[in-house]
Amino acid sequence: MNEMLIGVVLLVMLFAVLASGLWVALSLVIVAIAGMVLLGNDAFGLIYATSTWGAVSDWSLAALPLFIWMGEILFRTRLSKDLFEGLTPWLGRVPGRLLHVNILSCGMFAAVSGSSAATAATIGRMTLPELKKQGYNDRMSIATLAGSGTLGLLIPPSIILIVYGVAAEVSIGRLFIAGAIPGLMLVMLFMGYTMLWSVMNRGAMPEQGPEYSWNEKLRALLRLIPVGMLVLFVLGSIYGGLTTPTEAAAFGVLGALVLAFASGSLNWLSFSESLMGAVKTSCMIILILAGAAFLTVAMGFIGLPRMLAEEIAALQLSPYMLLFFLTFLFVILGCFLDGISVVVLTTSVVLPMVTQAGIDPLWFGIYIVLVVEMSQITPPVGFNLFVIQSLTGRDILFIAKAALPFFFLLMFAVLLVTVWPGIVTWLPTTMTAG
Repeated sequence: MNEMLIGVVLLVMLFAVLASGLWVALSLVIVAIAGMVLLGNDAFGLIYATSTWGAVSDWSLAALPLFIWMGEILFRTRLSKDLFEGLTPWLGRVPGRLLHVNILSCGMFAAVSGSSAATAATIGRMTLPELKKQGYNDRMSIATLAGSGTLGLLIPPSIILIVYGVAAEVSIGRLFIAGAIPGLMLVMLFMGYTMLWSVMNRGAMPEQGPEYSWNEKLRALLRLIPVGMLVLFVLGSIYGGLTTPTEAAAFGVLGALVLAFASGSLNWLSFSESLMGAVKTSCMIILILAGAAFLTVAMGFIGLPRMLAEEIAALQLSPYMLLFFLTFLFVILGCFLDGISVVVLTTSVVLPMVTQAGIDPLWFGIYIVLVVEMSQITPPVGFNLFVIQSLTGRDILFIAKAALPFFFLLMFAVLLVTVWPGIVTWLPTTMTAG
């Protein structure tokens, strides 16, 4: 059986197994074993042991469960509630008013959670009931949450950037620095669109809310200081070169525990739930990484990465055309897989093509995260859509339609960083040179 036929069989098998509802990690392992058997290699047990151990024993991955735990601690304490109450008085005169609370809260929480799902769930649980009570348009409330929830993938510390950095052997610290400006750019795009929508749909906006004095605004601002200090401490230590991402994650967990204890919302129940939540999420990601590593080795034995690279090289695609086709591929994969699975499943195959085309792997890491963000609000397996559906009880197609403008905003962001790659590379280059 030739390489192309084996590749087609395995691709069909992968989608069939995923459609059956089997765990992503087990699906990858099953397809890898099938590929080895079709190739006539019966040493898949030994290959599985060596490949998975090499994939999950990288020290850089130690930052992963720590950042997840930091987010879980904040998710279960009153610190997340302080975000909403601290921002509300400052947005009364801005077009769109409290709709911006979704965007800014997601941006701030993303900087301490690193998880898209945790960001959308935490902020949505606080903001959606309050926005509905105050008469804000339901569709737009859901849309701003769905779009802004994806910021958890990009604004550092990002779990998916850690996974990409390990898979692509790119500095995680430099990836974190590279994600800062695109993350702020997305916040500005989302807020700009929300302002424009509110001006064009004044009838869908509630009456002007209460006026706040400067004393009330300043008191509200004090609520943001604990989380803001934690963000500055974690990211500042990385950007300043004082700590590695793993060390910063450990300090972040300690800081989150201290803040939760000081606020009186840390007890044995919230502590144990946050710890178990972090363990479950981390184990899921590690299993996916292990399965993807085994599948990558199997594809290497079959020769599929080499074949794909040669075929694409033969097409003599320009870097822009290559990125166009890759964007299409990632969005399609994102309809069936979560973001981390997309990254670990494709990086080893796609990266040789990308480097051959002269594309910076550091830039490509931010690009792939932006595209994966698009897939987070794309049915049928857009994780953020499921999170918001569980919060609102709304039909998933209603949520997907509401989030469509933010899908196009993310696509516009991909276009911007492609035309002006310096948006991604300027900050890490400047800080490294300094």
